[in-house]
Amino acid sequence: MGAYIVRRLWQMIPTLAGVVLLIFFLFNWVGGDPALVLAGKITNAEQIENIRKQLGVDQPYWYQLWVFVKQIVTFDFGRSWATNEAVSNILITRVGPTLTIMIPVLLLETMIGVVLAVGVAYVRGTLTDRAIMMICTVAMSISFLVYIILAQYIFGFQLGWFPVQGWSDSFAKNIVTYAPLPILLAVFVGLAPALRLYRSFFLDEVNQDYVRTARAKGLSEKTVMMKHVLRNAMIPILTNVGISLPGIFVGSFLLETFFSIPGLGREILTAVNRSDFPVIKAATVYLAVVTMVVNLAVDVLYKAVDPRVVLK
Repeated sequence: MGAYIVRRLWQMIPTLAGVVLLIFFLFNWVGGDPALVLAGKITNAEQIENIRKQLGVDQPYWYQLWVFVKQIVTFDFGRSWATNEAVSNILITRVGPTLTIMIPVLLLETMIGVVLAVGVAYVRGTLTDRAIMMICTVAMSISFLVYIILAQYIFGFQLGWFPVQGWSDSFAKNIVTYAPLPILLAVFVGLAPALRLYRSFFLDEVNQDYVRTARAKGLSEKTVMMKHVLRNAMIPILTNVGISLPGIFVGSFLLETFFSIPGLGREILTAVNRSDFPVIKAATVYLAVVTMVVNLAVDVLYKAVDPRVVLK
C-alpha cells in the first residue's frame, strides 16, 4: 500500500507540470496582455510599460514560468490586482466557508443516494421503480437556478425557516443557521442524477453469476443486496464521487453567490469579473492538486471496500 501511494504521488508530478504549463499558456497567450487589462482606459504607453514591469510580464517567458512555479511551491502568488490582498490569505480565509458547504453536500448526497438506489434496485421493474425514475428525469431537466429561487422564496421568505443570505465568524452558527438551506438544496438537486447512476450500478451487479449463486444457496433478497451487491457496486460509486468533486465545487459558485457565502467560489467569480489573474491562477492550480489527491484517496478506498482489489 505504501509503495503504491508513493508511486502515485510521483506520477502526480508530470500531471501537475502539464496543468501548470497549460495554465501558463492560457494566461500569457490567450488571456491577452494583463498590463492592458489593468490599464483600462489609460493610453499612455509609458504608464502601461510601468505596469508591465510591476507585474513582471516584461521578462522572458522562461523566467515568468520559473516565477510561476516558485509561486506554486512557496504558496505565494503575490497580491490581488483588484484588492491588493495577499492571494494566499484570500485562499486560506475563503476555503473555510466553501468546505462548510461542500463536505456535508458530498457526504449526504453519497449516503442518501446509495441508500435510495439500493431500495430502488430492490423493487426494480415495479411501478415504484418506474415512477421514481420518471421523477428523477423531470428533476434533472430543471435548472439549478430555478431550485435556488424557489427554495429562497418558499423556505426563506414565505415560511421563514432559514435566512436567505448571511454568514458569520462562528462555525456553529453557520452550520446551524446559514448553511442548512444551501446544503439541503444542493443535496436535493444532486440526488436525481446520483440515484439514476447508482441504480444502474446495482442493476449491473444484480445480473452477475455470484448473485444467482447466492440466491441458489437460499439467501434472502435483502441479504444478497446488502451483503454482496452493495460491496461490489461501491467501487464505481466511489469512482463517481471522485469525478464529481470538481462539479460540486463549481455548483458551490452559484450557492455562494445567491446565498452571500464568502467562500472560494464567489471569490473566483469576482476575480473573473475583475480579470484578477493571480487569484484565478492560484485557485486553478490548487483545485487541480486537490482533485488529484482525492482521486488517490478514492483508489486507496477501493482496497478498504473490496479486499480483493490489488493496487499496482
